Amino acid sequence: MVLLIDERRGRPASGGPHVAAASLERVKDHVMRHLGDPDLSPSRIAEAHFMSVRYLHKLFQLEGTTVSGWIRAQRLERCRRELLRPMAREVGVAAVAQRWGFVSPSHFSRIFRAAYGMTPREWQLQGRPGAHCDNTGGAPTEK
Repeated sequence: MVLLIDERRGRPASGGPHVAAASLERVKDHVMRHLGDPDLSPSRIAEAHFMSVRYLHKLFQLEGTTVSGWIRAQRLERCRRELLRPMAREVGVAAVAQRWGFVSPSHFSRIFRAAYGMTPREWQLQGRPGAHCDNTGGAPTEK
């Protein structure tokens, strides 16, 4: 009960860092299960976990990031992977972005380019059979 009260008041959990880490993992799991929901927000996440938005932000600060920044990075990564699949060429870049929670195709294109140095369409065109992606977020390269 004390942990719940601490979380609701935006204070670190009384159980120490391992309790905060466990809370963060629960939150991340929730986010990953709802990543395609365009209405996913810190307030909705906090509400689902019976904690304050302030405490939610403190959990993500433990990893040097923000809630929204982490969600955006996860969505971008899922889009990046999906754009390389043959089926993505049929449905288009905007449909892939929408599937992962991006509402505006132009906003998606801007943040994708900022993250990966090319447009989603350029990324998709470079992803050809026999190519693979490194883990740095760079362009596909030949094996």
